[in-house]
Amino acid sequence: MMEHLTQILLLLGVAVAVVLIFQRLRIPTSLGYLLVGVILGPYTIGPAVYVPEFKTLAEFGVVFLLFTIGLNFSLPQLHALRHQVLGLGTGQVAFTTAIVGVIVWMIGLPAAAAFVIGAVFAQSSTTIIGSQLTEQGEENSHHGRFGLAMSVFQDITAVPFLVIIPVLSIPMSIDVLAGALGWAFTKAGIAFALLFIAGRWLLHPLFHIVAERRSAEVFTLAVLLVALLAAWITSNFGLSLAFGGFLAGMILGETEFRHQMQSSIRPFRDVLLGLFFVGIGMRFDPAAIPPIWHWAILGALLIMVSKTLIVAAMMRKSGADALVAWRTGLLLAVGGEFGLALLVIALDFGVIDMRLGQIAMTSVLFSMIIGALLIRFNRTIATWLIGIRHSDVQGIPDKLSDVPEQQVLIGGYGRVGHTIAVLLQSSGVPFVAFDTDPKLVAQGRTEGHAVSYGDISDPELLAAIHVERASLVIIVVDHSTTALRAISFLRKNCPHVPIIARARDLETSASFLDAGATHAHPEAIEASLYLGETALKILNIPEKDIDLVVQSVRDWGYKPILNKEQGK
Repeated sequence: MMEHLTQILLLLGVAVAVVLIFQRLRIPTSLGYLLVGVILGPYTIGPAVYVPEFKTLAEFGVVFLLFTIGLNFSLPQLHALRHQVLGLGTGQVAFTTAIVGVIVWMIGLPAAAAFVIGAVFAQSSTTIIGSQLTEQGEENSHHGRFGLAMSVFQDITAVPFLVIIPVLSIPMSIDVLAGALGWAFTKAGIAFALLFIAGRWLLHPLFHIVAERRSAEVFTLAVLLVALLAAWITSNFGLSLAFGGFLAGMILGETEFRHQMQSSIRPFRDVLLGLFFVGIGMRFDPAAIPPIWHWAILGALLIMVSKTLIVAAMMRKSGADALVAWRTGLLLAVGGEFGLALLVIALDFGVIDMRLGQIAMTSVLFSMIIGALLIRFNRTIATWLIGIRHSDVQGIPDKLSDVPEQQVLIGGYGRVGHTIAVLLQSSGVPFVAFDTDPKLVAQGRTEGHAVSYGDISDPELLAAIHVERASLVIIVVDHSTTALRAISFLRKNCPHVPIIARARDLETSASFLDAGATHAHPEAIEASLYLGETALKILNIPEKDIDLVVQSVRDWGYKPILNKEQGK
């Protein structure tokens, strides 16, 4: 036990140090975890970490990752994306898998191994693409939106590979293989049907009961239970654990609990997924690079060139202009973490040998490093590529003209929150509201408002919904401590976002303003001011004088009223 504790402490210490450095340098932390695995692996000088239980825990990280992806791609959302992005995403993965698979098969690889290499090379890193586009301010550009949508969709298309790869590990004829794959997909369909029925008739009512308890602890336990139970079901069908996590997330993605589920599972997902990448890094042998470096570089070039050309050609075929097509292709040229996950599954099932695995792993890592540079300079490179064929690409805007306005975020959907929602909706202002009372959430959704279950003071929830993109945050929850936590977090992490808060009294209003609220209106005082304003109008006081008096009270932070109350 003490030996394992020593190794765990060593792993945590190195992970904290490396991830902090990578975050400071704005390098994706997944690469940091891979480096931790290399440092503590058996192939490098220094202490090595080996805890058998880590492998099982790391698999849960992939389960939770697929569960989160499923939450973002519910059945209605998949239906909405069935046209352009769905076709482009499926086509990109299918063409890349086929073309790369045929190339490496012609070099001499077995058909099963060639298929795996094609599937691995078809994946792109959503983490790298998303973080770099946000840093460069290109997330709302034509190429940024297409690139992000296609990279996320790649994660969904990886799900069939989770079904196919284990079947490929069994030597069999083409006829038997086709039958085995057909049976595997049949079992996947049965598993989906079971989870779909359970989701509609059991899971949704379960989370309503759990939410009524207003306990974050119980809610988190319920989310973990459902994700792992779904993984257990698909595992007993002979499918992967990760496939079950994806199905559960996809079914629950239709519910009002989606955002809070993302928030609850995110810490477990990030830590265990980090552990998964540490495990991949431990399989990486730096000493194996010299004999295979030329193959690894060729592999990296195959990843980047094939995906850039395929995506650019498909974008042009769909009607996109040349600049957007090439820039989207350059975004998706980067290798992906999910490709590494598929690679590990193939190694574990013996579909590919260790030497080929090392070449493929090194190729993906090289493409992730070089691909980050392609993303950073995507406009310059795309302009140069187009310059070979066209004379002028100046004046083409990056931003989309139809990007929707930033949403207003409402924290609390009680009496005041509901009123604000009605006013915003009638004014055509997009908004999203959160409340921890499932009855209020159900009422709001019945009225056609975008209301979800969630705690507005939860940092994980605010991160999951990208609160930094909000045009305005309105805090109208009943509990002042909850509001204070939310305001403090928002002001620290999103200083550019204005915050309006409702306070019960002057003292609470002052604490909200001190925490960083732009405006904090004391409810009781405002009601009194409204009554006083009405009284003055009845007494025929000029409206200009009334507005001056009332506004002066607000401008002075209600001090005239506060002084009167203190003087009593």
